[in-house]
Amino acid sequence: MLEKLERLASEVAALHSKLILLVGKPRAGKTAFLLAFGKRVATEPMNVGSELGRRLAAIPQKQRRLQTSTILRELADQHASGDLLLLDNIEILFDRSLQLDPLDLLKRHAHARRVVAVWPGELQGDTRTGRLTYAEMGHPEHQDYSLAGVVPLKIQ
Repeated sequence: MLEKLERLASEVAALHSKLILLVGKPRAGKTAFLLAFGKRVATEPMNVGSELGRRLAAIPQKQRRLQTSTILRELADQHASGDLLLLDNIEILFDRSLQLDPLDLLKRHAHARRVVAVWPGELQGDTRTGRLTYAEMGHPEHQDYSLAGVVPLKIQ
């Protein structure tokens, strides 16, 4: 499976959006898989929740939504290894007070470099025509996305 991710990471380098999402049910081993991949390619994954949360905690609540994208870009630049960025624990991006579109934000980062991220929601359907979801329908943080511009890798 690690070989498959290595091949995908190599292949997406030629695409406009270089975003690979590791998708699967909760406790399917997505984080462990990302850590193993990181060791294989000598790149440590960034814990977005921890890193971004620490930086946002120092900013007044009303200003956080205005500065989140800039801070995340700075953190990504610090954590990227060459043109590869590994991201885990991205749930903070779904916080409604930040008023972000998490998938769009990941896609924008994936224009400049290859990004492999653990998707904290689920893939509904298959990896070609399915939909990415986060949170249950009716939940305030619920999101539903098409797979356009995303290369999903299902972890089981």
